[in-house]
Amino acid sequence: MALSMYNTSVPVLRHMLCGLSAQHAEDKKIDPGVFIAARLFPDMFALVRQVQIATDQAKGCVARLAGIDIPKFEDSEANFDELQARIAKTIAFLDSIKAEQIDGSEGRDIKLQLHERTLEYKGQDYLNQWVLPNFYFHVTTAYNILRHNGVEIGKKDFLAG
Repeated sequence: MALSMYNTSVPVLRHMLCGLSAQHAEDKKIDPGVFIAARLFPDMFALVRQVQIATDQAKGCVARLAGIDIPKFEDSEANFDELQARIAKTIAFLDSIKAEQIDGSEGRDIKLQLHERTLEYKGQDYLNQWVLPNFYFHVTTAYNILRHNGVEIGKKDFLAG
């Protein structure tokens, strides 16, 4: 039996975004503006950008596989409430997609324009070789930034979703 493109994408992306949304840093008494600007290393993106990219990967993936327009979100989040709202909007979009819209997209042509280069994939390769590795990288980095700054989270929180 073949894997369902829907089951390999939407529930996985949703699960991880729900887990990320459940993490709270308010208890640490750190200025939230400092917290969302935190990064692991000077040349890495800050927490706010990690969340933006993770949500962009999720909504972009599902929209491209379904052959529909990608929802546009402003990258203007300045606090945790706005990051939470962005995650919630992304989850709501994922919830609006039906399996029939994505299943069968394994062979769909997907083109990504990244600055000066274009990447071309078939749907299944796009999901497995581009989206999931990028999505997990940015979600994991967001968790690491939170943990590095004192939020008491660990592997069980990451997996719990």
